Amino acid sequence: MLPLFTIIAAHLAAGFGAGIAVIGAGYGIGKLASSAMEGMARQPEAAGDIRGGMILAAALIEGVALFALVICIILAGKAA
Repeated sequence: MLPLFTIIAAHLAAGFGAGIAVIGAGYGIGKLASSAMEGMARQPEAAGDIRGGMILAAALIEGVALFALVICIILAGKAA
């Protein structure tokens, strides 16, 4: 049986970890979209290639963020 403080600290740390993961993913996707839009504005003929690369990179960022959230949930569950 774990002390109550340990359980509360584990859940709090998991919540902070999940928040940081979501903030990082949001920042990364925002930066990615900003750069892609700027690139498409500068070179409209390459818009299709830029869009494809942007979608792939956004999917990878979302995958890493989802993995981080799952890890936080698993760690919070182990403390209980």
